[in-house]
Amino acid sequence: MTKFLNIARTLVLVAGAAFITTSMANAQLLNKAQLKELTATAKTAQDHEKLAKHFDAKAAEYETDAKDYEELAAVHRNNGHSSKHPMSGLTEEHCRYFAAEARRAAGEAKKVAADHREMAKGDTGK
Repeated sequence: MTKFLNIARTLVLVAGAAFITTSMANAQLLNKAQLKELTATAKTAQDHEKLAKHFDAKAAEYETDAKDYEELAAVHRNNGHSSKHPMSGLTEEHCRYFAAEARRAAGEAKKVAADHREMAKGDTGK
């Protein structure tokens, strides 16, 4: 029962930290319709900068997710959960896998943001 309470406490703390970080990043996020429209019509430096900021915010979200999964992996490691089923939701390996995937996604989002910043530099205002 103590292990369960430790996991529950950790999840609450992680969720709280993620909420604060996500709230700040959400100010730059576009909704699906806005993203689709702006991606299809972006012509000006301002358009590309808005898209870059969106992808910067997505990268920040993914980095937060990775950190959360790393913290959960530590909880599982410290609680001695068996790795008999390494990809079950209650193992360190499961959490490390999703941390790595979130970091990969963050890297991709950063590349897209950089591409849009390059396109913004190419805007001559015509």
